[in-house]
Amino acid sequence: MRIELTTEPGDPARPNEDYASVAVPASGQGGSLVVLDGVTPPAGDAGCLHSVPWFTARLGGALSELSATRRDMTLFDILAAAIARTADAHRGTCDLSHPRTPQATVVLARWDEDTVDHLVLSDSALLVEAPDGTVTALLDDRLARLPRSSLVSDEVADATVRNKEGGFFTAAADPSVAAEAVTGTLPRSEVRALAAMTDGVTRWAEKFQEGDWTDLFRLVRKEGTAAALARVRALETADARTRTYLRRSKTHDDASLVYAEL
Repeated sequence: MRIELTTEPGDPARPNEDYASVAVPASGQGGSLVVLDGVTPPAGDAGCLHSVPWFTARLGGALSELSATRRDMTLFDILAAAIARTADAHRGTCDLSHPRTPQATVVLARWDEDTVDHLVLSDSALLVEAPDGTVTALLDDRLARLPRSSLVSDEVADATVRNKEGGFFTAAADPSVAAEAVTGTLPRSEVRALAAMTDGVTRWAEKFQEGDWTDLFRLVRKEGTAAALARVRALETADARTRTYLRRSKTHDDASLVYAEL
């Protein structure tokens, strides 16, 4: 089994708001991965004493533990339980009903000898490679389908459409949002490898249009996760003056990428 993980902050002077982990039991017969992209709130009151990295570390830690140890729980149940556990950790000090309370996108995958389960919430991505080399992107594309008037930047939507019907959903403080995730199960025999990534990596295909999802997956498999992120950083730097591709977006975003050959 080959596993690689790389995560980098968009700005070395600021904490990385992403979370990424892989858990593999000693038997090597199964495993799980978690990738979160913390949602950076606008300046101003967020109703919470805690930072986005505080939130993603706790939510990600709960997801990692439960997906590795609770094989009896579905990924839907695991996400709901992890959100509830994280909310309980600061319910007494923070206003969890505030629309800017800390939140994150979610990619969660779990595999054993027979199946590969997946869950995607919001605009992080999970790419699945079949034994014949076919790559399928498992996406929650509701954010991409929002009208431009709902966006405050190329990649960030206004809070008025977050966690609302007709908008898009992120993991915040309400466990019921787990029902909005894109979920599914594939036979293990139909999955050769997985690549999970935040939108700091998906911009290689979605913003810079360097290739499609298959091209991105092959880049990760051939050159590795660190090299793939370096490619993204080079594209961002080249675009910094012209803003040809990123337009209103920040030049460098937190970026996390997990690759697992099963």
